[in-house]
Amino acid sequence: MAKNSKPHRNPPSKTWSGRFSVPIAQSVKEYTASVTFDHVLAEFDIQGSQAHAQMLHEAQIISAADLKAIQKGLSTILTDIRAGDFKWNLDDEDVHLNIERHLTALAGDAGKRLHTARSRNDQVATDIRLYLRHHIDQLNTLLGVTQLALLNLAQAHADTPMPGFTHLQVAQPVTFGHHLLAYVEMFERDIQRLTDCRHRVNQLPLGAAALAGTSYPIDRARVAEILGFEGLCLNSLDAVSDRDFAIEFCAHAALIMTHISRLSEELVLWSSPRFGFIRIGDAFCTGSSIMPQKRNPDVPELARGKTGRVTGHLMGLLTLMKGQPLAYNKDNQEDKEPLFDTVSTVSQTLTIFAEMLGSVSADAPAMRQAVMEGFATATDLADYLVKKGMPFRDAHEVVARAVRAAEVAGCDLPNLSLTTLKGFSTLIDQDVYSVLTIEGSLASRDCWGGTAPKRVRAAIKAARKRLARHSPAVK
Repeated sequence: MAKNSKPHRNPPSKTWSGRFSVPIAQSVKEYTASVTFDHVLAEFDIQGSQAHAQMLHEAQIISAADLKAIQKGLSTILTDIRAGDFKWNLDDEDVHLNIERHLTALAGDAGKRLHTARSRNDQVATDIRLYLRHHIDQLNTLLGVTQLALLNLAQAHADTPMPGFTHLQVAQPVTFGHHLLAYVEMFERDIQRLTDCRHRVNQLPLGAAALAGTSYPIDRARVAEILGFEGLCLNSLDAVSDRDFAIEFCAHAALIMTHISRLSEELVLWSSPRFGFIRIGDAFCTGSSIMPQKRNPDVPELARGKTGRVTGHLMGLLTLMKGQPLAYNKDNQEDKEPLFDTVSTVSQTLTIFAEMLGSVSADAPAMRQAVMEGFATATDLADYLVKKGMPFRDAHEVVARAVRAAEVAGCDLPNLSLTTLKGFSTLIDQDVYSVLTIEGSLASRDCWGGTAPKRVRAAIKAARKRLARHSPAVK
């Protein structure tokens, strides 16, 4: 909505009021109006109208004078909207009629001719696609910025050992950098999905008119060219009623938020004194109104909560569309608020996460101590025995008994004497201690995608190159 402005009411007649004998009820007017939220489409609506007018002139449907008047009027309206000076009118129902009414006041009959060969049905479908295309590009940039923040933190901790978990139990040693790279990969898939989704978003519905196409000699391909669409929606009924592209986007957005929520959960756990692995900067924490010692990780907690909100929007859109016959139905007015809120929520969350990740510091000694508390090198001992000829299942049993002995003794495996270890297998010799150390365990995971520090550094380098290719503006 324009700054300091609210929809106001005047008595202008509806564009379709000639069909009815009595005015629309005020309650119906307020219930069905969408301008309170679809005004965010204004710039995209004007963009589409400019292209449509250009095509109408080139097809000799409107005159050069009409085109000039339309272009001048739309330019004035766009300036007013950007300045917050445009007066949105509830009686004009939606963003399209508000702009058209104002254009007619500025351009006279030329403004009335703009709607030739189109309907609000194909007009709004075009606006939403333009809006979503724009925000997909912005979200991909934000995903790249978030990846960069993770890569910078991973670079600083390519050698920092921490426990890798399964079932939230200590499993094997990994590096903190390696752990963070898992999220870089998740966000990379998000970028790929959004990029793929963009191709289906970027198809032009304008020219489908209300549902059946138009009898005017329009050039839809020309409009697509002007607006940068990759192709045309090929069936007029589908063009005006399709919201698959919005549902698909919301599904991808829900996955983005799911990845953010997983990271949020770990940040909350890691920042707890029970873990003490990280510290989130003061600027991204809050305190308690009663407990002065508290540092609450409200940002990741709230992001975790907002994930449910975005997933709910996806469910809402699926439910919205499930019972609609072809073609356009008023139900589709309900697609905008969940879509707009999804875009806003994901954008805000990615923005603050990238900033917050730059404030995170790791407590390397605490991470190392946690690795030592869960027999994290047990698998390394089993692998050691296998490399000396023992079948893996037998090695698994030997190491399980060694772990039980260490547990009784109140120590970790590297603290058991060689004599004790040999009691479990005569294959064990002095060289066993090199594989029972944290550094030995990490270095041994030297396959591509493994946690060996040199592999982590190579993965960071590769990820930076990939990021530079698809997000050159991210630095």
